[in-house]
Amino acid sequence: MRWARSPASLPKADGARVVGIAGGPDKCRLLTEELGFDAAVDHRADDWLAQLRAATPDGIDVDFENVGGVIMDAVFARLNIRARVALCGLISGYNEADPPPGPRAFGNLLIQRARVEGFIVLDHLGRAPEAVREISGLIAAGKLTPLETVVEGFEQLPTAINMLFDGKNVGKLMVKTSS
Repeated sequence: MRWARSPASLPKADGARVVGIAGGPDKCRLLTEELGFDAAVDHRADDWLAQLRAATPDGIDVDFENVGGVIMDAVFARLNIRARVALCGLISGYNEADPPPGPRAFGNLLIQRARVEGFIVLDHLGRAPEAVREISGLIAAGKLTPLETVVEGFEQLPTAINMLFDGKNVGKLMVKTSS
């Protein structure tokens, strides 16, 4: 879920600099102007790698990885010593016939003594009530506002799924099947 007062505000409260990667200038503006990110990188721009370098001049300490592919390779190449990577998804390769190759910057994980751990939400179901309480409290206090894209009708499910890959959704993507 993407937030009007965002997940950026959570790490920023701990003093972190927060950089997001999104597709297109509108989504990058949303990250910085509405969601509180310190910087945004447009992965569809020709100069996205230069944008990443400029946005992370001191390297990267924490990566919540959803994309994989060349973006992940570029992020891995910028990891600081003892960086942490929560590997949540690899969407860039989901529609490939063959598995994508491993990270090109894999050796940097060793050199930087980085820790990579798979993040599967099902592993944390026991903490769901705690998370619901905390997030609900932030929403009730006006500190977090969810943004969602809702597609109406079960018959629109294929359209909704494709929105995940073409970037047309904003925030959490849901399909409403009945009223």
